[in-house]
Amino acid sequence: MKKLLSGLSPIFLLFQQRFLILQLVKRDIVGRTSGTLMGGIWLIAQPALQVMAFWFLLDFVFRVRSPGRITFLDYFLIGMLPWLFFSEVLNRSLNVLSEFGALYQRSRFPVSVLPLLPLVLNLVIYLPIYLIVAIYFQGLMAGLKAVAVLLTLFVWAIPFAYLLAVIGLFVRETRQVFPFFLTMVLYVTPILYAPDMLPESVRWAMAFNPMADVIALIQGVLHDFEIERGHWLRPLLLWLALLTPSWILFKRTEPHMREVL
Repeated sequence: MKKLLSGLSPIFLLFQQRFLILQLVKRDIVGRTSGTLMGGIWLIAQPALQVMAFWFLLDFVFRVRSPGRITFLDYFLIGMLPWLFFSEVLNRSLNVLSEFGALYQRSRFPVSVLPLLPLVLNLVIYLPIYLIVAIYFQGLMAGLKAVAVLLTLFVWAIPFAYLLAVIGLFVRETRQVFPFFLTMVLYVTPILYAPDMLPESVRWAMAFNPMADVIALIQGVLHDFEIERGHWLRPLLLWLALLTPSWILFKRTEPHMREVL
């Protein structure tokens, strides 16, 4: 029980330091959009334009059609937006400690809040877009489900954010390799294609890809597809397995972070 409570410390920290986190998120938004005409709106406009590009490509150029009751564009966007949220969080987590190093190199600062920043920032960006897309394709109830899905994915991504923050700081080569790794994971996750398009001989391998289970859960919740027991059990076990170790690793390496920078 003590270990589980220790692993939940980032969630408690999120509420305890919520004002500091919001200030840092605002500062980050200003820093990234300074000098632009649209300001902070540009952060939401970028993924929104990306959605429109997918729409144009799949619906008007390739004219991809699905034989089922769900259009391929609907299936694709409902899976792709959570993937973009998750991948942006992971990529930013690798650099977040170096990026904000000036804040804690020479002063006392709660370093533990920094891995939460990519999570909060990307939630602010992707939540309204995902909500609008879900409502457009499936209606208001699907919009409420979409909010619940992204909030759940937010919590599920917490141990990954802390783990990658440490790895990205102490093993900097990871920053070069990890984007390629994420691309490969995308290709073996049923987002660009439906699961039944995979040959029967390789479908068993999906059990070793946690994102395949996560996407299956998301599609099941929003499209009322069948959800198998393994789809929620494997991600839950992985989250529990990483939650406490990632937090302990972060806290034990925290005294050495200033030295590395």
